[in-house]
Amino acid sequence: MKGVPADYARSREEASREEITRCVVAGGNGQVARMFASLLAGSGARVTSVDVDAPPAGERIPRVRYERADITAPPERVSREIGKSDLVLLAVPERAALAAVGPVARSMRRGALLVDTLSVKSRIAASVRKEAPSVEALSLDPMFHPSLGMAGRPIAVSILADGPRAQTMRRLLSSWGGRVVPIGPEEHDRLASAMQVATHGAVLAFGYALRELEADIDDLCALAPPPHLAMLAVLARIASGAPEVYWDIQSANPEAPAARAALLDGVRRLAALADGDDEDAFGASLDEVRSLLGDKRAGLADVCARMFKGMPPAPGRNGD
Repeated sequence: MKGVPADYARSREEASREEITRCVVAGGNGQVARMFASLLAGSGARVTSVDVDAPPAGERIPRVRYERADITAPPERVSREIGKSDLVLLAVPERAALAAVGPVARSMRRGALLVDTLSVKSRIAASVRKEAPSVEALSLDPMFHPSLGMAGRPIAVSILADGPRAQTMRRLLSSWGGRVVPIGPEEHDRLASAMQVATHGAVLAFGYALRELEADIDDLCALAPPPHLAMLAVLARIASGAPEVYWDIQSANPEAPAARAALLDGVRRLAALADGDDEDAFGASLDEVRSLLGDKRAGLADVCARMFKGMPPAPGRNGD
């Protein structure tokens, strides 16, 4: 197996026996961690959830054991559990994940699997390759909110150190309904700058513009056409999320500055076209967008039409 240590190279029959039966999931109270802990426990694995805080009352996942600890400086009882586990999954913000790689890897047994779920891959990939050379490693990015469920949804998978348990994890993702999309860390970050940095940036800039325009949210909801309502809904979803997730996307991705600069250039170009009073030039700019969308344009337009058709009305005044 190219790029894999010699002691990892085994027959398919031997590799199939490298099951994931014991796991540690760090950041266990977060939504991504809870999703993976639930799926792993549902597949029969013994799961230990680690978080600096106790789980909220009534939110413990059945068949999951809970440990209150800091994964960046795991106490002896957690280090022992890590040493017995087939899989350690880091579902924590980037700063914590980078700080945890060394201490966690030193406690892991050779050939166990280290997984992260960060939205940015370049730095974690470099850290894992440097500090965790004796373990297998995958870097996952579920391209959806955990509340939507995994079935049919894409999961970016960067293979940092392949081996039997990394292969088992990819099979598990598929068995849970996820659509595994292999991608290198650098290519992931380049695409994520368009899919996440520019997208979230555009939505947040829309929110900042509404504040600048002093637009009343009740009036907007009362009159909102479908495109505006869709933007308000996405803005509300981002504003309701964990700030550290969106901060990591905007601050940690090495391609983020270029994505935001492109977004600014797009707004400036639109302003120049509109202020220039040249309808033909504006039409030519739309032709460029049509060319960008290529043969996906009709299908994507149909997705939008179906979204708008099924869109419920905006909430009434005072949230009624």
